Amino acid sequence: MPDTLQESVQDYIRYLAVERGLSKQTQTSYYEDLKQFVAFVTAQKQVKFPEDSSEIAIFLKQQGQLGKATSSMARMVSTLRKFYQYLINEHVVKVDPMTQITLPKKQQALPVTLTMAEVEQLLKAPDTQKPLGIRDRAILEILYATGLRVSELTHITLEQLHLAIGLIQAIGKGNKERMLPVGDVASRWVQQYLQEVRPNLAAKHAPQSAIVFLNFRGQGMTRQAIWKIIKKYVIQCGITKDVTPHTLRHSFATHLLENGADLRVVQTLLGHTDISTTQIYTHLSTQRIREVYNHTHPRA
Repeated sequence: MPDTLQESVQDYIRYLAVERGLSKQTQTSYYEDLKQFVAFVTAQKQVKFPEDSSEIAIFLKQQGQLGKATSSMARMVSTLRKFYQYLINEHVVKVDPMTQITLPKKQQALPVTLTMAEVEQLLKAPDTQKPLGIRDRAILEILYATGLRVSELTHITLEQLHLAIGLIQAIGKGNKERMLPVGDVASRWVQQYLQEVRPNLAAKHAPQSAIVFLNFRGQGMTRQAIWKIIKKYVIQCGITKDVTPHTLRHSFATHLLENGADLRVVQTLLGHTDISTTQIYTHLSTQRIREVYNHTHPRA
C-alpha cells in the first residue's frame, strides 16, 4: 500500500478502537474490507482515495464478479460509507462519493419446498398400525392440507374443528381468525385419530386438555415435538433437503399456485396481511416451471 493510503487506514482502525471502542473482531472486519479497497486504488495507480462515485462503483462491480455474497457486498458498502465519513472529518478528502452509492438489494432466500412426490412419500411414512403413527399421519396431513403454521396447529382445540363441513378455525398472528378448508383425506385421518387414539391419550392427563393433538402423556404437543416428528420421517424417507417446520406450509402454497390457484386466495389461506409476503411463492412457482421446461423441452 502507498504510505498515505496505509496510514489513513491504520489511523481509522485506531480511531475505531480508541474513540469508538469497537471490538477487535469488528476492527479486523473493517480492516479486511479496506485492505481490498486500497488494493483496488493502488492497482489504479492512484495515491489518494477516489472522490468520484463511478470509481467506487467499478470497485464494487469487481467485488461482485468475485462471487461475493450480497451480505458481504452490503458490509463492504457500509464499511466504505463510514470510512469516507471519517476521511471527510479528517479533511483527507473533500467529496464523499459514497453518498451516490446505494446498498445492494438483499436477495430474498427462497424457502425449501418438497415436490408432490416427496410430500406423498412423507405423508405415508408413519406406521399407522400404531396409535402414535395414526396421530402423526393426521398431523402431517393437516399441515399439508391447510398450510397451517406449526405454532397454529399446536393450539388447535376440539371446538375449532368443523370437519363435518370440511373446515378448521385457525387463530394466527395477532389473534386473527381464518377459516380453512380441509380435504377429505386429511379430514378422515383426523377423525380416525380423534376416535381411536386421542381418548386414550387424553385419559392420561387430568384435567383433560381441549387441545387436539396430544403427546403420549396426554398433554398438548409443542412446536419442538412436532418438528422432531417431521424430522424423523424426513430422515426415514431419505429426503435430503433442508426441511424445516415450515416446509409443508411452503409446499402447500407452492403446489396451489402451480396448479392455478389465485395469489389472493393463497394469501388468505396462509393468513398473510401483506400480499408481498405471499409473492415469494410466485418466484418458486416460476422456478419450478423453468426446471420443467429445461428438463422436457428438446432445445432447452
